[in-house]
Amino acid sequence: MKSTGLGCSIEKASETALGEWYRVTTGSVQTLMRDARLKQFTSDFYDIIIIDEAHHALSTSYKIVMDYFCNAQVLGVTATPDRGDKKNLAEVFETIAYEYTLPVAIREGYLSPIKALTLPVKIELGKLSIQTGDFKLDELDSALAPYLEAIAAEIKKHCFNRKTIVFLPLIKTSKAMCEMLNSLGFKACEINGKSKDRKEILQDFSSGAYNVLCNSMLLTEGYDEPSVDCIVCLRPTKIRSLYAQIVGRGTRLSPETGKTELLLLDFLWNTEKHELCRPAHLIAQNDKVAEKMIQNMIEAGQDGCDMVDIEEAEEQAKNDITNDREKSLAEKLAAMRNKKSKLVDPLQFSISINSEDLLNYQVTMGWEAAPASTKQIKALNKFGIFSEEIQNTGYAAKLLNRLQTRRSLGLSTPKQVRVLERYGFQHVGMWQFNDCNKIISRIAANSWRVPGGVISKDYKPCEVAV
Repeated sequence: MKSTGLGCSIEKASETALGEWYRVTTGSVQTLMRDARLKQFTSDFYDIIIIDEAHHALSTSYKIVMDYFCNAQVLGVTATPDRGDKKNLAEVFETIAYEYTLPVAIREGYLSPIKALTLPVKIELGKLSIQTGDFKLDELDSALAPYLEAIAAEIKKHCFNRKTIVFLPLIKTSKAMCEMLNSLGFKACEINGKSKDRKEILQDFSSGAYNVLCNSMLLTEGYDEPSVDCIVCLRPTKIRSLYAQIVGRGTRLSPETGKTELLLLDFLWNTEKHELCRPAHLIAQNDKVAEKMIQNMIEAGQDGCDMVDIEEAEEQAKNDITNDREKSLAEKLAAMRNKKSKLVDPLQFSISINSEDLLNYQVTMGWEAAPASTKQIKALNKFGIFSEEIQNTGYAAKLLNRLQTRRSLGLSTPKQVRVLERYGFQHVGMWQFNDCNKIISRIAANSWRVPGGVISKDYKPCEVAV
């Protein structure tokens, strides 16, 4: 326990925490789940259980351990949580305590920037079967086979001077791709679970004897070669955690080798039947942003554009969505202008207060998907929010928390936003409560008309909230 200085006992083979004075024990779930070992402990032996790779916490082995120590608090950590996993993990975890996202890690310099290149090879996946939640590997392999030569040609065009890992569905396809790349001038090698010289192959790849490593999903976890600066994923998947692990093999920093970014090759997987992980899903805040990113990136590829920085692509997609949303809202507000509703549309309010987290809110933990409670609806109505637009209890809770915080800070209320924006005032959500009252009082004193000399769209109060 280098980072904390705490002593630690080990639960493994002949070693055990029983009789030790250490407060911390480490052990694998495969060891602890065994009945004979587990029942040596009292059910209250541990106060806290920390689970690494927490996206696996729903599996039977983990549940056996957690159910036995049923009064212990549980903390889960994972580097690759899938949005679907988060919904299911509500069976174990109540909330997300802290999230360190890929974009933040890139911006803070801990991971390499990712640039994606959408290539024109259209690969048909529409008729593939699904097995255990993902594409059936033998069918995927057959669907990929006719395109290997075209793919190899694209890899040569864009990756010839890069250190590349290629992920494929089956060993036979991995070997075939390796042969094709070698015929095109690469120094490629294939590695799989049956390779007797795996250690030597990996050492040679690290040293530069090979510049391409083809594998059949062998290197998705536990392999770390920072100098890798290109990933070719020819194993399309619906599982975002798996996709993130694949791409993660190339996100390590390696300034000493001149690495400045990771190039991620993306192909035009042709499927309408199944949701498919794409580069956008590594970074997008929600599905709408991901869909817009994918659309923009495909169009960029068709236009012959160079590789696209996925952070910049996300920002562009968010701007596109915001512009579309504001246009739609303007039309909606124009239609509502003559109505006498005293309540504010939550979308209008979120835009006015410039709240990205409310605008882009998406259910993560399972409990958030339940309908908003009667108590929440009453509270929202009291604040002046049109509650019929509230889709679930998670969004209602987030909105109520924001409203209560704004009240404590003396910021404008939804009702003030509704009144002043109907008169054409801009960004009222960023104003102070008292500033709103002053201009509303002036309008009321002027027979509910904007006073002379006041231009609504340009008006700014004396004190604008930061």
